[in-house]
Amino acid sequence: MSLLDCFLSILSDWKSVFPAYPSYKRAIYLALASVCVIGRACISRLIGFLGTDQKDWSANYKLFSRTTWSEPDLFDAIIKKALPLIDEPFISVAFDDTKLKKTGKKIKTAFYQRDPMSPPFHVNLIFGLRFLQGSLLMPMYKKNDQPPRALPIIFKEVPVVRKPGKYATEEEIAEYESQKKKINLSTYFIKSLTKTRDALDRAGGKEKTLIATVDNGYCNRTCMGTPIDRTCVLARARKSARLCFRASGETRKIYGDYKFTPEDVRKDDSKPWETTQIYHGGRWREVRYKEVKNVLWQTGTKLQSLRLIVIAPVPYRLTKAGRLYYREPAYLLCQPIEISTNVLIQKYFDRWQIEVNHREEKDTLGVGQAQVRSDNSVHRQPAFVVAAYSAMLLAGIICFEDKRGESFMALPKWRRNAKRPSCLDLMHLLRKELLDKQKAGVLNNLEIDLAKAVLKSAA
Repeated sequence: MSLLDCFLSILSDWKSVFPAYPSYKRAIYLALASVCVIGRACISRLIGFLGTDQKDWSANYKLFSRTTWSEPDLFDAIIKKALPLIDEPFISVAFDDTKLKKTGKKIKTAFYQRDPMSPPFHVNLIFGLRFLQGSLLMPMYKKNDQPPRALPIIFKEVPVVRKPGKYATEEEIAEYESQKKKINLSTYFIKSLTKTRDALDRAGGKEKTLIATVDNGYCNRTCMGTPIDRTCVLARARKSARLCFRASGETRKIYGDYKFTPEDVRKDDSKPWETTQIYHGGRWREVRYKEVKNVLWQTGTKLQSLRLIVIAPVPYRLTKAGRLYYREPAYLLCQPIEISTNVLIQKYFDRWQIEVNHREEKDTLGVGQAQVRSDNSVHRQPAFVVAAYSAMLLAGIICFEDKRGESFMALPKWRRNAKRPSCLDLMHLLRKELLDKQKAGVLNNLEIDLAKAVLKSAA
């Protein structure tokens, strides 16, 4: 099966998502164009790539603004096809929020927020949208010597509650303060995590434990203190978090008098380091760690027992003078579910793949570049492109087991041998197969001319 055939096979489950066949057909064509377009990925460029720029264009915009469909239903097709490929009793999903820059002041949910790329000594602001993404981590190293691959399965807009103006009444200010506690990034995360658990159950993953790996921003009372069945939240904690054990002896006290931090555990020489093997950076590596069970976080999760895992700093460069440079240590907190420490450490190292997703979505696919401001289109169109991107990655896993073989273009001489195809590799192959199918008369409804598409993109 070719990459294009597999891609279309995955998207065939979208028939039940859209209300009528014409809208489903248009969605398939736009999904193809989203991962094959050359240049800026706005909707008008997609129309030009498909060769329909001399026809009525309004139906392509109305697919996002008026047609009845839901973004989570697009990702159900990904979960359904990807879940049987995971041969272990755990399902790991990485969560993180990402920002899409916008310039239009008519977009209701856009707001000023901190720029994550600003230097630490000067915080900058950007105007744009905020999305919460969840990516299913595929453990490709279980079958062959391949890095893990992250498949986006959630891409949900998470706006903030609008702050009332300076002439607001006391009731409006009180309502704003109340809504801030109910509607924020942490509550959006809990809702998305619950929906992910339900989606996995519907796809046949009821017997598997869900491990949600998150960064420091989600290590709080709401995210870690809300119990979800068969789900473990693994979060990176601050080194200064105040932890303790339960009070012992005949006392009514709950928290012990001895308080310690994750940094204290790392520096404690009386507790020896343990070692384990994890896959990271293209090969198996040895990692040192310490683990402390049944700890309490008084200002965070209150009475809920937690597991603390301290990962030792890893050396990454040796100077000519023999000096080693080390990465920062990591401190992980999770619920006391009976999961091997090796599995938890491996899943957290795999979490880096969601950062790869963010880079490819913005730089390679141009997510957020579409110039739309309709209330529905603002959050639907980026999720639509991310779903098409996820389907393309999954098709690469199904067709090639995520290996870079002879089907792909030769690498430049200055590049090392790549173990897996990149996002650009898959896009190049998809364009080639799309044109071959069109020449063979299989896709008669498309009028794609790659030479014209290149010229239009430069115009």
